[in-house]
Amino acid sequence: MERWVKNQIIKDLDKKMVFIVGPRQVGKTWLAQNIAKTFNNTVYLNYDSISDREIIKNEMWLDNTELLIFDEIHKMPEWKNYLKGVYDTKSENLKILITGSARLDTFRQSGDSLSGRFYAHRLLPFSLKELKQHQEDVNIHKLISRSGFPEPYLSDNDIDASRWRNHYIDGLIRTDILDFERVHNLRAIMLIFELLQERVGSPISYQSISEDIGVSPNTVRKYIQIFEALYIIFRVTPYSKNIARSLKKEPKIYFFDNGMVKGGDGARFENFIAVGLLKHVYGREDIYGIRSSLHYLRTKEKREVDFCITEDGNAKKIIEAKLSDRNLSRELLYFSSRYQIPAIQTVLHLKQERKFDNIEIIKAEKFLSKLDF
Repeated sequence: MERWVKNQIIKDLDKKMVFIVGPRQVGKTWLAQNIAKTFNNTVYLNYDSISDREIIKNEMWLDNTELLIFDEIHKMPEWKNYLKGVYDTKSENLKILITGSARLDTFRQSGDSLSGRFYAHRLLPFSLKELKQHQEDVNIHKLISRSGFPEPYLSDNDIDASRWRNHYIDGLIRTDILDFERVHNLRAIMLIFELLQERVGSPISYQSISEDIGVSPNTVRKYIQIFEALYIIFRVTPYSKNIARSLKKEPKIYFFDNGMVKGGDGARFENFIAVGLLKHVYGREDIYGIRSSLHYLRTKEKREVDFCITEDGNAKKIIEAKLSDRNLSRELLYFSSRYQIPAIQTVLHLKQERKFDNIEIIKAEKFLSKLDF
């Protein structure tokens, strides 16, 4: 199943290096190898392979190579300087594609900046719209339950999907995190991970978690930053510009893998909408260059709306996610009316869609199908 971003990456390769980043096992390597089929001469090199490391170190690819793929190259010491040197001295016809499962901006190795030399594409799990481009009938409940990661979604049954997730979580905690940074308290990081699974959609207090786990708030913050850096979770922060009395702290935490959420159906659905909105935001930024971000709204009086999409720092749309409530959210009405922001209440189980001036009440499947990506 081809990914929607494939053609844009091929176009971008004509201009600069391209980075494909995103969660583990989301399909980055598969996409890179699928793109490789459009070239006659491709070299794929994985820094985790000892034999490939020697080739990378000595730049031992042939002159007629058209596409050079580096996988997990960020694990190489001074990788930024290395890529800068390869890019600045490459032949005109050589294209360079880099994949990795950690955020580029989290690495602080010394070396020259790669600014101006690459485009980045953040690959996320299958969205409902992306799946509908390949198949007419998409089961939204299956997507919410299994997530849009290729292997669990395409599994023959729920048991295989669950087995995949157990191995996936074990690999994240015991391999990826330890490779990323030295962690002295594996038990604490696992407890924080499990606690976050149960608090999806709620503002997170580092102090509160530290008291629950028995570690310092700084340790909690550090471990959450590691989860974020490895595309395990993402933070949604409060939006405050032009919103009176808005709190400027306490992010909400969501998981890229919807199947990791341990809350009730409401939490799973909210997480599912969050991932869909984040993919929309990332796509507008990576493809169109529009500075977009995902936030939520909350005042000191605890008036709250689940999500707020901004462009260039300005609120463009607010969204409330509901399982089955057909009644218009009072909080959505409050924020939309007071600040004149278009609003959507997206509902999983809804018989009749309605519209109130600047507010739509719309089925979740229809809403997600209308997003850009």
